[in-house]
Amino acid sequence: MPNVSLFKQDGTTNGEVTLNEDIFGIEPNESVIFDAIIMQRASLRQGTHAVKNRSAVRGGGRKPWRQKGTGRARQGSIRSPQWVGGGVVFGPTPRSYQYKLNKKVRRLALKSALSQKVAEGNLIVLDQLTFDAPKTKEFAKVLTNLNVDSKVLVVMDTDNDFATLSARNLPNVTVLGENGLNVLDIVSNNKLVLTQAALSKVEEALQ
Repeated sequence: MPNVSLFKQDGTTNGEVTLNEDIFGIEPNESVIFDAIIMQRASLRQGTHAVKNRSAVRGGGRKPWRQKGTGRARQGSIRSPQWVGGGVVFGPTPRSYQYKLNKKVRRLALKSALSQKVAEGNLIVLDQLTFDAPKTKEFAKVLTNLNVDSKVLVVMDTDNDFATLSARNLPNVTVLGENGLNVLDIVSNNKLVLTQAALSKVEEALQ
């Protein structure tokens, strides 16, 4: 089973943590990770684009000229698509781009992303992450103690409000509760920091 060092907030080690091999020690499935990322990115699309069809364009209620006898092509409205200022044919309309992957596929993608972080040596486990008050400087100091100087995803238990507020103004820092852990955020960040409490809940959820 893979083992990683257990760190304190001051950067010193506090022993080791044994990770669940079925979650953090599998062979990463790149294809499934890719599918999960595409699914998440599609779900983030707003889908609010819209154009006006011929019924939504203002005007054009009167037939521009009589049906026969003018020598011109018959026309019913100056807002038909072939007219300048007319409606758009088959244009985009508001829609949702969301779709779902099977539950087994989503779980495999999450396990693969976590295992990849362990294999790369980019997983850090903290014994706890607590603050007496929202202090951005204190959170930045913790990251410095852990030698984290790049994009980082910090995952902790959902009750840690002060820590969440402390990291809000830090660039390149994403903070999530353990129930919000997802493939896109794991892959998008160079480092993954898990508190011991969050680690236990993640392993429990993915078993």
